[in-house]
Amino acid sequence: MVNKLAPVFFLLAVISCCAQGVPAAAQAAREPLDLDMYTRIRAEGFERSRIMDYATALFDDIGPRLTGSPNMAKANAWTRDQLAAMGCANAHLESWGDFGMGWRQIDTSVFMAAPDTAVFIAQATPWSPATAGDVRAQVIAVPDLKDEKDFDTWKGKLHGKIILYGASPAIVPSPKPLLESYDAKKLDDIYAYPLDLDFTEQHIQHVLPKQMAEGFKQYNFKEKAAQFFAEQGAVAVLVPSYAGDGGIMRDDTNESLGWFVYLPGHKQPVPSAVLANEAFGRVSRLLAHNVPVTLNLNIHTQFTGDHEPGYNTIAEIPGTDPTLKDQVVMVGGHLDSWIAGTGATDDGAGVIIAMEAMRILTALHVQPRRTIRIALWSGEEQGEFGSLGYVHQHFAATRYSTTPEQLGVPEFLREQVGPITPGPEYKQLSAYFNIDNGGGKIQGVYAQGNEAAAEIFTQWIRPLKDLGVATITLRPSGSADQDSFNDVGLPAFQFIQDPRDYKPRSVHTNQDTYERLSPTDLKQAAIVEAIFVYNAAMRDQPIPRMPVPVFSTAPEGAANLMPDASAGK
Repeated sequence: MVNKLAPVFFLLAVISCCAQGVPAAAQAAREPLDLDMYTRIRAEGFERSRIMDYATALFDDIGPRLTGSPNMAKANAWTRDQLAAMGCANAHLESWGDFGMGWRQIDTSVFMAAPDTAVFIAQATPWSPATAGDVRAQVIAVPDLKDEKDFDTWKGKLHGKIILYGASPAIVPSPKPLLESYDAKKLDDIYAYPLDLDFTEQHIQHVLPKQMAEGFKQYNFKEKAAQFFAEQGAVAVLVPSYAGDGGIMRDDTNESLGWFVYLPGHKQPVPSAVLANEAFGRVSRLLAHNVPVTLNLNIHTQFTGDHEPGYNTIAEIPGTDPTLKDQVVMVGGHLDSWIAGTGATDDGAGVIIAMEAMRILTALHVQPRRTIRIALWSGEEQGEFGSLGYVHQHFAATRYSTTPEQLGVPEFLREQVGPITPGPEYKQLSAYFNIDNGGGKIQGVYAQGNEAAAEIFTQWIRPLKDLGVATITLRPSGSADQDSFNDVGLPAFQFIQDPRDYKPRSVHTNQDTYERLSPTDLKQAAIVEAIFVYNAAMRDQPIPRMPVPVFSTAPEGAANLMPDASAGK
């Protein structure tokens, strides 16, 4: 999912008007369900699943897949070849444009040499430069700096030092259990539409454009701090994990010294790494008691190019109905990940679920009326670049604010000012189905306020109650690639998934690995997704659309309800 932005949230002012360019199709009151196909899909998915084979190949063999990295290129090629081998047509890579710098972590090690010896858990922050090999240096604690005036206090004090930057996080000695499941009461809560419009469960918040711009000043100031540290001759910067303990360590753009560090013009000038919070706390306490600390440090990273292109993996099962084959039902997830783990749950699980759904359908030699297309996105974690680029190239474009304060915000989080400009394929998309909430089993669907679609999905899931699929809610879901479609008026949906240990343990952490996956949950999710995609491809009408949004600046003081960029993190 898109990188958590701490206090920063999506900011879009949306006013709906009547649908443009796509006449509303008359919907059947009763969905004609092909229960024989339900049975065949279930049998293929449970008895001949390949999903854990995909998991070990993608997560264990290829590993983490940072956008623009050599591993991302391997993953793009591997997924393309696997989709072609299973019988999909037109398997190819499609570029969405220039991403920025290619980069990979080769090795990061930190251990304490004095006052005692200790091995610490650490990872390079994304796009950190390397240290000059193994370095040994004393540590100096520097609190979070808020303003350039704060630099004066530290001038002349940082040369040759390793900076311990920021406050030591408080660790709860009696944490909650990591594994959780949505029980019947919780699903009832998700089903109920809150009258007070409190959608915090889906990470939806009230926010204004000025709040978004103000929040990003924090990220942009980090660049100035990094430049100051480099000019003062600091050896490296160590930061705490913004969440996680017990050896769990988050490592994403929150930890980098700036949001745009993947761009050549914003390249980080000083090496940095995330230190596990227990280690950070130990060093911090020693320094607070005036005990000198010396660390041995090696951040071994490599840049692989300044202008790496971003690619999506695309493949399809061609439609066969002469009047409907040009219409498309899409399914997907994002192939890119962060680097501390292997990206198994965020969002490798969504990728292999979508791949297995396509394998099930090709193995059954389905003849869909509409074309079924899989898209595995890249660049999601930095800004939904893959899905945004695809939507803009194929379906519709919109405009973003270019005011000076908004230019300090990544494009995908800027205020949308419209208008939406439909492209020639705009009418052809029936629906997009996304998975990006970990690897838990599917328990329902967020219908995004689409009453007509909710009624259709309610009928689709009745034969799936024994698999635990029982909840259709009109609530919106948290931020992920379905936003790129919804933001231009296209019907796109995210599934409700059992959370397991996604939020407390795996998302963006060094623990996001194969071991966090449940084979039974993944099989169930692939079966459910295959059935949804098949039903959408076979029905007489496309999935109903919501009114096309028109974007405008909200009046001062008015709060807008928009997805939180934390996207469930």
